Amino acid sequence: MSALNLCLIIFGAMLVLMAIRVPIAVAMFSAGTLGYLIQTGWGPYSNFLNNLAFARFASYDLSVIPLFILMGHFATQGGISKALFQFAASVMGRFKGGLAMAAVLASAAFGSICGSSVATAATITGVALPEMKRHGYSGRLSTGTLAAGGTLGILIPPSVPLVIYAILTEQNIAKLFAAAMVPGIIAMLGYMIAIAIYVRLVPGQAPEVDDNIEKFSIAALKGVAPIASVFVIVFGGIYGGFFTPTEGAGVGAASTFIAALIKREITWAKFKTCFYATAESSAMIFMIFIGADVMNSSLALTQVPNQLAAVVNSWGLAPLMVVAAILLFYVILGAVMDELSMILLTIPIFFPMIMGLDFGMSKELTAIWFGIMVLMTVGFGLLAPPVGLNVYVVNSMAKDVPISESYKGVTPFLISDTIRTLLLLFFPGISLWLIQYVA
Repeated sequence: MSALNLCLIIFGAMLVLMAIRVPIAVAMFSAGTLGYLIQTGWGPYSNFLNNLAFARFASYDLSVIPLFILMGHFATQGGISKALFQFAASVMGRFKGGLAMAAVLASAAFGSICGSSVATAATITGVALPEMKRHGYSGRLSTGTLAAGGTLGILIPPSVPLVIYAILTEQNIAKLFAAAMVPGIIAMLGYMIAIAIYVRLVPGQAPEVDDNIEKFSIAALKGVAPIASVFVIVFGGIYGGFFTPTEGAGVGAASTFIAALIKREITWAKFKTCFYATAESSAMIFMIFIGADVMNSSLALTQVPNQLAAVVNSWGLAPLMVVAAILLFYVILGAVMDELSMILLTIPIFFPMIMGLDFGMSKELTAIWFGIMVLMTVGFGLLAPPVGLNVYVVNSMAKDVPISESYKGVTPFLISDTIRTLLLLFFPGISLWLIQYVA
């Protein structure tokens, strides 16, 4: 059997298992095991498994993942999202489509201490959707806005997918966070502009300027003080050199817990829920790590990834065309996989290929820029049909809105995503200029 045919069998087995709703981690593990056994037999495979878990999880950097997840759960259970939306609504409510813009603004602020797209979408939806309905916003615009806003949970640091990319490629987490900051803000502004244009071009999606929205007040400003403090403490500490990103995650989790205590919305039951939910999410991510490691090791034995890189290099294509093709592949792959699985499965294959191309930048800057491009495209996959995980999450909370309406609602945001991705592709400096200020 040729190496290429074996690779096709491995990928085919994984897709079949995923199609019958086998968990992604198990699907990758099983397909990888099949390929490994075909190539080496049981003895070498058992020795590989014997060392796999320790080799993967002995990394100190991995502790940043559960800590950032815990930070997000404290923010969710502590009632911080409600205060964020109330403040954003008081600022943006005077504009047409203002509540939709407020939902985007609240999602961005919540994402700055959460790091999870789905958690951001679900949390802000629970607060914003009833208010948007009450003020006459269409189900299409409401669900589309909230699904798109949820992607800001990973586009604005801290970002769990970006942490995983940093670990896989051995890059500096602080520099990746700095590189993601400007594109994340551009994403937020792009979504708000998309809303402003959409509500003017498509009648009936949002009311005219609503005078019944609560006006800006000092009380609303005080409500967001805790989250602002957490953001300043965490990122000020990291970029001020007071602690590492891993230590910053611990400080952030503790600070968010204190902020939740100050708001007096955290109970013992909610406290336990935070840790249980963190354990479940972390276990899921770490299982995907194991599954992806087995899958990638099996593919590496075939030598096809290295041969693919050599073939691509021999074509003499412009480096930007190669990146564009990879990003298009991510968009397609996003139809069947979640963001973490995509990154864990593909980065070991694509990253060496990218590092072998000349973009006129240092290897470090190339690695960081490619990571941001991957992150932006992964966010696109969270919205695009036929899956669009964020769309499903938000639509499941809006029982009266057909899923087809929600998909129509994300169309303006997908256009915004496309424009932003092209800007970052052709102008890498947009995401890299902050790097110079990070030690």
